[in-house]
Amino acid sequence: MTQSNNRNIDEPHNPFPDVTLEQLPQRLRDAAAHAGWKTLMPVQARAIPCLLDARDMMIQARTGSGKTGAFILPMLERLDPANNYCQALILVPTRELARQVSREAEMLCNAAGFRTVAVYGGVGYGAQLDAFREGAHIVVGTPGRVLDHLLNGTFSLRHLEMLIFDEADRMLSMGFYPDMRQVQRYLPARTINSCMFSATFPATVMHTAREFIHEPEFLTLSGDHVHVTDTEHVFYIVPGMDKDRSLVRIIEIENPASVIIFCNTKVEVHYVSVVLQRFGYDADELSANLSQNDRERVLERVRKGTLRFLVATDVAARGLDIPELSHVILYEMPEDIEGYIHRAGRTGRAGVAGVAISLVSGIEKFALDRIAKHYGIDLQERPLPTKADVEAIVAERVTIMLEARLRERAKLKTERSQRFVPLARRLAQNDDEAAIITMLLDDYYQQMLHAPLPQPSKASAEQDKSGPDRTHRRRKSRRPRRSRDRT
Repeated sequence: MTQSNNRNIDEPHNPFPDVTLEQLPQRLRDAAAHAGWKTLMPVQARAIPCLLDARDMMIQARTGSGKTGAFILPMLERLDPANNYCQALILVPTRELARQVSREAEMLCNAAGFRTVAVYGGVGYGAQLDAFREGAHIVVGTPGRVLDHLLNGTFSLRHLEMLIFDEADRMLSMGFYPDMRQVQRYLPARTINSCMFSATFPATVMHTAREFIHEPEFLTLSGDHVHVTDTEHVFYIVPGMDKDRSLVRIIEIENPASVIIFCNTKVEVHYVSVVLQRFGYDADELSANLSQNDRERVLERVRKGTLRFLVATDVAARGLDIPELSHVILYEMPEDIEGYIHRAGRTGRAGVAGVAISLVSGIEKFALDRIAKHYGIDLQERPLPTKADVEAIVAERVTIMLEARLRERAKLKTERSQRFVPLARRLAQNDDEAAIITMLLDDYYQQMLHAPLPQPSKASAEQDKSGPDRTHRRRKSRRPRRSRDRT
């Protein structure tokens, strides 16, 4: 049996062989035919048998791999359309993904009598409340808005059978961990089949999984064996004269928990660190130019894990061991092919996943291709984020933060805030004065950049396994609630 390093998360017990479309139960075949599927994608062929058997799983699969169908299709067999209440909750990081997943759920499940609703912030509550009253069977939502409904008593998880965490790594990067923990308090005190899907499983996601899933099994499509150690190798093609701005946009999208940014010279290290600092990031540099006192100051922050962005040369970073480093960014390509492995190898250690990101111009892409061919690396190209992409993700993040803060606000403070409602409306309606609101939002977001991302801790994960959380007290059952005609 293959185990993840010191994580006690195993490959599936008595693993199922991959299934074909023709081997699925009739309801699933009908739904697939309605959606125009001709065959199952690899993640679907491997994961669907596990979900039909109600196994608690951590499944590693990239975006676009077909994972949405892998967890929705089994719902046709596991849920009952005659019971008009929420039986499946799918938590997602963004409103865009909530809409996307709900559309796929409607396409696959509507013909069988299931109702689906997308639940997310930034819009009114009316349509969502109507869907709950009509008895939505499948709820797809962001943790913050789902929590709002739970707190207000307009939504219940009393009859929940399946809980899906989709793109768990992104949910943490969006700052949803506290909301996820609060949602957990509303789960019924009985067995709920829980599965977590993620493109990578860095340390934060591994810790989170143990807090939400009892004795999960691990399934990956990154090879023929199960493993957790896996560095994702990503590259962006960036304009040579706009590399610094491109770096900022990538950081805004990725929102890494901790990162080393590698440059080739101490001059470039200083330049990049200054750019990041002026933009508002918690960044510092490590190069041969630093005095011993400054070097010790930076190293102390590195050792304590309080520095999110370290910009360094290979020489300055030599000998550094930063535990659970989530990202490495190659701002400049190394001068030799071994340098890439040296840099990328700083992440993805100790049995957890990491991401190595290369910023390359058109010419540098040839050097990166040679490195990938030499070491057999699977490189994934991502489109360079646009200004609109950054605006959208930042707007969603700040909405999440503000909604969470509003939920925690004392009643008297909420009443006190009402005196500013007329002013807020006037400012929002006037383009000139809207600059004031823009400034306040920007200042608030920049302050949050310096605050550590809310993340699970090893201590809390261990405490939860033996502590008061009812999701860890109940006895494990591997059989679904009901069984129908299976083929």
